[in-house]
Formats: sequence, structure tokens, C-alpha cells
Amino acid sequence: MEKREYGIFSIPVIVAALGYFVDIYDLLLFGIIRKPSLQALGLTPEQVLTEGEFIISIQMIGLMLGGILWGVLGDKKGRLSVLFGSIVLYSLANIANGFAQNVQQYAMLRFVAGIGLAGELGAGITLVSELLSKEKRGLGTSMVAGIGLTGAVAAYFVSKQFDWRICYFIGGAMGLLLLLLRVSVFESTMFTSLKKANVSRGNFFAFFNNKKRFLTYIRCILIGLPTWYVIGILVTFSDQFGLELGISGIIEPGRAIMFAYVGISIGDVAIGLISQQLRSRKKALYIFYAMTMVFTALFFMQGNGTPQQMYLICLGLGFGGGFWAIFVTVAAEQFGTNLRATAATTVPNMVRGALPLIILMFKAIREQTSYVTGGIITGAVIMAITWVAAYYTEETFGKDLNYTEPV
Repeated sequence: MEKREYGIFSIPVIVAALGYFVDIYDLLLFGIIRKPSLQALGLTPEQVLTEGEFIISIQMIGLMLGGILWGVLGDKKGRLSVLFGSIVLYSLANIANGFAQNVQQYAMLRFVAGIGLAGELGAGITLVSELLSKEKRGLGTSMVAGIGLTGAVAAYFVSKQFDWRICYFIGGAMGLLLLLLRVSVFESTMFTSLKKANVSRGNFFAFFNNKKRFLTYIRCILIGLPTWYVIGILVTFSDQFGLELGISGIIEPGRAIMFAYVGISIGDVAIGLISQQLRSRKKALYIFYAMTMVFTALFFMQGNGTPQQMYLICLGLGFGGGFWAIFVTVAAEQFGTNLRATAATTVPNMVRGALPLIILMFKAIREQTSYVTGGIITGAVIMAITWVAAYYTEETFGKDLNYTEPV
């Protein structure tokens, strides 16, 4: 089947979007139910904060390692094999998570779930990028992210209706049901053709044995850092920032995450349209980086505000950080077919895996200054790094992807 026969509303795009929906539901569920679930395990308020940082860090390390595993398999065995294997692993891990009795079990299962969750987005974006024409692939990947990211909204509303354990059971069940839809999806024709060629596939070390390729790979990672600074620091711990900023009223981190992901979902669709209009990935990224900086400034300027104001700012932060689809698409477009799934799967998970380092930097700075100052300085460092990386990143709009990397 020719690639030009697929549109942005075709079955592969819709199934990839639904897969990402379940992925995001499970990925963000801990952040949403962090406080009630850890309180139910008998932790003190201080432990809820410290153990919460520990568990989310462990989950992100799982994502980083899983990104390498699934990325290599995606180029060696095929995009579909990753979409099947990853969803089975994280669905079963989430069901098991519903039976956790202590922090150690909780952290271990979030680590396993993280490994599973790592494969969904990269394999889906790679498959859609290779099936759609170069004129449509930016819109297609934005559609995947725009629909998929609403999984966080679903997770929030489910958390309001059910006990935290049931929330994990629901996530696992949705993943297993999605397997039935996956049967209708075809493998990428580019990858099918590649299997017949005598070329090295899925060599993760190829990103490190060539200077130009290494620098390209590192830049791909760095341009995605602001999203997880926003989600992993500002939004996830918005309740603590609210206390430090003197906001009157109780802020629910779960609600803040829900508002942020509504913004991210809309932003991911918007950036696809803007990129298409400007015929540039980089210009669209610059616009969204600027919006992220504006809303980050507003976040720290809301002294003596209200929870409602915090939620609206989180919505704006989410919209500004809604460049996830284009960021992963850029990573997929930077490399040949024999390394594309490895790049598109490892890059976003390296960004997620960088969250523990961002948290460590944030903790080190806040211990020397204050909670709010730590957040401000951490954000300034992240944005400076990202702007420089984006400036030196190759423009890939309209690039022909039917080629291989010399390894």
C-alpha cells in the first residue's frame, strides 16, 4: 500500500493516537493520584513530598531505559512489534500497581511501567511519519499527540470517581483492549523495504560513533527539556509552589496536571498547523518556547493569588509546552530509516529520563536559596540550553525520509 493513500484521519493515525491516549493516562496517573495514594499507604505529608519525588524519578529512569530497548527493537523487528510489546508490559504493570502495599512495591512497579510506557510514542510517531506523505506528516503526528494527550484529562476525571487502585486497574484494562485495534494496522512500507536491504538497523551506539550524528542526537534531546520542567516541576508540585507563593486556598496537583494537559493537547494541534503554515519546524518551536517563558514568568508572579488563577496559568504553561509532537517529529526526521525508530523512541524518553537530574538541580538550588528561587533558576537554565540547541538544529520540514544512515 502506497504511503500517499494514508490521510491524517486514517486508521494508523487514529490507532496511534488512541495508543498514546492510554500511554499518557498511565504515565500521568501517578502525578494525579500521588497524594491520595501515598497517604493511603500511611505516609506523612513530608514523606508524600519526598517519596513522591523518588517514585516519579524511578518511573522516569524506567522510561529512559525502556526508550533504548524499544527504540532498538523498533528498528530491528519493526514498528508494530514495539506497539504490541510495550502496551502489554505497561498494561500488566499498571494492573499489578493496583495491588501495591508499600513504597518499595509502588516504586518497582512504576519502574516496570515506565519501561513499557517508553515505546508507545516513538513507535507511533515513526510509523505515522513513514506512512503519511511529507506534506501531511506534521499534521498527522500533531493529531496523534493532540488526541493522545487528553489521556491526562481522562485520568483526572477517573481519579475523582474511583479509588486510586481502581484507577490503575482501568488504565491496564484500556491498554489490553487497545491490542484488539492494533491488529488492523499495517507495518511501515519503508521499514518493510529496509528489511530486504543489507544494512545495520537499530544500532544505538551509532549515535555516539560519529561526531555530527552525536551532536544532532544531543540537540534533539535538549530541545524537549522545557516540557518536563513545566510538567515535572511546576505543575506536579504546584501545591507546594502555591504554599510558598502565598496562594490562599488548597491547590490540587491532579487538577493542575489536568489543566496543563488540556493546554498541551490544544498546543500540539496548534503547533502542527503553525508549522504547516510557516513551513518550518524551528520557527514554530521558537514561538512556543517564547509562550512557555511568558507563562513561567506569570507562574512565579502570582503571589497572594487563588487556586483558580494557578490552574489557568497551568493551562497556559501546557499550551506553551505543547510542542511535544513536533519535537518528536523533528527527532524522527533527523535520521535515516535504519535508526529512525531508535531516535524517535529514545529521544523523548531521554528527556523524561532527564527529569531526575532536573529535580536534583532544583533541590540543590532551593536548598541554597528558596523553593521559589530554585524553580526560577532551574527554569532559566533549562530555557537557555534549549534555545541554543534549537538554533543549531537542522530544519526538517518537508524532508524526504526514505534513506538510510551509514553506520
